[in-house]
Amino acid sequence: MTTASKTDLDRSVVADFQHLSRFGATAGGGVDRQAATGADGAQRAWLAEWLAARGFRVEYDRAGNQFGLLEIHPGAPYVLTGSHLDSQPLGGRYDGAYGVLASAHAAQRVAQKWREGNIAPKYNLAVVNWFNEEGCRFKPSMMGSSVYTGKLDVEQALSTTDRDGVSVAEALSGIGCLGSGAGPQAAAYAEIHIEQGRNLENDGITIGVVDSTWAAQKYELVVHGDQSHTGSATMPDRQDALLGASLLVVAARELAEDFAAAPLHTSVSQMTIEPNSPVVIAREVRMHLDLRSPIESVVDLANERLMSRFAEIEARAQVRIEKATAHSWGVAGYQPEGVKLSMAAAEDLGLTYRQIMTVAGHDSVNMKDVVPTVMLFVPSVDGISHNEHEFTTDDDVCAGVDLLTEVVARLAVGELDQTA
Repeated sequence: MTTASKTDLDRSVVADFQHLSRFGATAGGGVDRQAATGADGAQRAWLAEWLAARGFRVEYDRAGNQFGLLEIHPGAPYVLTGSHLDSQPLGGRYDGAYGVLASAHAAQRVAQKWREGNIAPKYNLAVVNWFNEEGCRFKPSMMGSSVYTGKLDVEQALSTTDRDGVSVAEALSGIGCLGSGAGPQAAAYAEIHIEQGRNLENDGITIGVVDSTWAAQKYELVVHGDQSHTGSATMPDRQDALLGASLLVVAARELAEDFAAAPLHTSVSQMTIEPNSPVVIAREVRMHLDLRSPIESVVDLANERLMSRFAEIEARAQVRIEKATAHSWGVAGYQPEGVKLSMAAAEDLGLTYRQIMTVAGHDSVNMKDVVPTVMLFVPSVDGISHNEHEFTTDDDVCAGVDLLTEVVARLAVGELDQTA
């Protein structure tokens, strides 16, 4: 590849990313395009046009996952590469969206090399935009890839509603993205993402090759109390659900401090308060709480200690705590062969790299359980993510596309088959 052609390719990636970032753009420089909203539908339509113009056939499966398919061998499985376009409220431009756009460019480059070299790879190519990875409008997160991998029943997913009572099926139909079928058969999967942490930046490293996940335990908890007047109700008579929820917040933070050396990350990230009136003591609080650590036994022990605090909090606030739903995964490795393939590709391209764990959940966490999977990171400036100030430099953006292109090309000719 000549310097001029490399420059043109990089400019194309940056220009397309700038265009993609206009969908759902916020005043603070981020994006707000939650799953199956109008902004999500608009960006999906743009991606469909982009893919179709480059020879990909665009399809949607029964869970709203969007695929751009390039079929070289009819009937052969596909090497999938992608991420997600949906965002958090007032989220960053790079989270997920970078991975989808990088995959689209990588697949296009690989296909162009095949055409120019008259190469017939072993597998077909597919770019994927997974539905509802973020899980902010519809729970759980990673919904589309969970259905695709058989971890979540499709009817359960489609009947899930948001806080306004709109179902996934209704929302997907509203943006014209409710398809049919189970999607293409995968032979392998590759995903690239911003790190959402500062390890790569701190070490001056361009590429993170993900070798395993942190363990996580997520809960949706419901604290049940009883409504009463904020003024006239005596303090001993109050059954304050918000007090109970607040004590849970403190308990979660204290757990993180107790296990700081592990480390353990704990969060309470969402609350819905009923009736949410300025003169009414809350009768109910729904809240999302999660525990994460690179040491599975730490999550288990922290979970036990959290559960043991429930009775104390219930007595103190005169409430009842209900565990509504739970979602968890353990420390789990990515296939070592894929890690080796990625490091070899980075070496060949002259990119600095290191092995790294992923703290956040990604669609690759689901995919690695069903097919050989590669997960790559590029640096996040200051480790900022799920924030309008999320940023990755253009140089790192383009380096990541270069590496993903090489990884996808190697997967498509069956290199992991040869090393497995």
